[in-house]
Amino acid sequence: MEPLEPVRNGASRPVQMYGEFMGKGVRYAVSLSERELTVRKLCASGKPAPAVFSLADCLGSRAHRDEEEGASVGASFSAYFYPFRRRRWAGAGAARHRVEQRFRVNSGGDARANLEEARRWARAIREGSMRNRLSRTGGVCAEVKSPCRVLLLLNPLSGKGQAHTLFTSHVQRMLQEASIPYTLTITERQNHARELVREADLSQWDALAIMSGDGLLFEVVNGLMERDDWEEAIKTPLGVLPGGSGNAVAASMHHYCGLQPVSGEELLVNCGFMLCKGLVSRLDLTSVCMASSQRLFSFLSLAWGFVADVDIESEKYRHVGAARFTLGTLVRLASLRIYQGKLSYLPAEEPGTHPCSIESTESLTNVPQSISSSLDYANDLQCQNHPLHNSCNSNNALKPKRTHPSVLGPPDSLLVPLDQPVPAHWTVVNEENFVLVLAAYQSHLAEDLIAAPASRLEDGVIHLIYVTAGISRAALLRLFLAMEKGTHLSTNCPNVVYVKARALRLEPLSPKGTITVDGELVEYGPVQAQVHSSLARLIAG
Repeated sequence: MEPLEPVRNGASRPVQMYGEFMGKGVRYAVSLSERELTVRKLCASGKPAPAVFSLADCLGSRAHRDEEEGASVGASFSAYFYPFRRRRWAGAGAARHRVEQRFRVNSGGDARANLEEARRWARAIREGSMRNRLSRTGGVCAEVKSPCRVLLLLNPLSGKGQAHTLFTSHVQRMLQEASIPYTLTITERQNHARELVREADLSQWDALAIMSGDGLLFEVVNGLMERDDWEEAIKTPLGVLPGGSGNAVAASMHHYCGLQPVSGEELLVNCGFMLCKGLVSRLDLTSVCMASSQRLFSFLSLAWGFVADVDIESEKYRHVGAARFTLGTLVRLASLRIYQGKLSYLPAEEPGTHPCSIESTESLTNVPQSISSSLDYANDLQCQNHPLHNSCNSNNALKPKRTHPSVLGPPDSLLVPLDQPVPAHWTVVNEENFVLVLAAYQSHLAEDLIAAPASRLEDGVIHLIYVTAGISRAALLRLFLAMEKGTHLSTNCPNVVYVKARALRLEPLSPKGTITVDGELVEYGPVQAQVHSSLARLIAG
């Protein structure tokens, strides 16, 4: 009869492996079941409660040859767990922390046998870890192959300029523990990552990981969409490691797992764990077209007015990290602007009425579409030389003129040319005076701003929020304070409107203003967008 391992709810599971080993000068009984590693201290008096580690929290396990007094005698195996830490205060988010369990195998004088036994345990723990990968319910479409070869792109100037330090103190060790081979590339200039992925032989890599703010992910996504083989290239799994100011996608991934918010290094460790586990989800991309025929692909947001102003104007506070957005919000509230324009959208709640409103992007990708995509900002050089400007793939970094002639991608079957009226079945907003217009595709705009709490990675929806003129400064402040908890849409403010759409058009009438795509400054003028469901792939657990 197989021995049984006690578990938390009082039931028992069959033990697959059992052994007694030394660890930190203490002898332990170690048992491995299908889902857990159980460690019990062996002592003469009493029976201490065991420590139980879920294999779903395990990144990997490795065997080591021990050296004792200059001679190879024993061997060891280590298992690396990242369980959620129990927090001491109510409302605190769930953060993973590292726990290493190391045990020494020395059953005799045979060094080879000891090492083989250590390898046997390490292999069994790794295999159990792979079988017990947790995922969002219904959210996973694939798994990254194992071992996964990762190209990791890091912006050393993002946020407070600490991305490389954070990588070496957290991510590097996690990748090693998970036995993931990687190549680290430090970006050196604006559009470096965009150019690299556009020209790279992607067959060398199983995944691309981005350690920065959301700006570097913007470059990578658009670089992939500029390739001749964009249809396959954009399916390359993308890993996100927060190292910037906003980190909206990383915070959204954490939110989609049903976890309470965390920030900073805790969010980084959680996202590093997702990357190492390698569970792939589908990700919507939104095609954004401007009057100049520039076409971009967006994964996060399109903003005009207050939100875009704060994003761009807070660049000068980048040295304070994520707090730049709070500071920028307070400054802009003191001098509130009203923008005039026209807003139209195709409501999402029209299934079956217009067949093209829910499209299969993969069935339409053979239709060629060549659209010029150039940016030429006269003040780009001045911006690069600003002492606080992150000239290396920063959020909102102004882009130099591109030489690549075209952007490929699926056709925008819901859109008509900008010089033509919107289709009759679209909704045209009567109001023409706005404080802000925000089209969001992820839950978060920043680590601490939940703009669209109902959003999901592949819901095929643009979450459109607009605020009309007439809202007071106090009401607008309450709106953003409520956004920290995602309750702003239930404040019953008559100036705040939220709808779900599949496409939209924005036509600014004010002569001056700011429009951003994923936090990146784009040309000011008419713009329209259409969501393309499940176009990209994200390693998001």
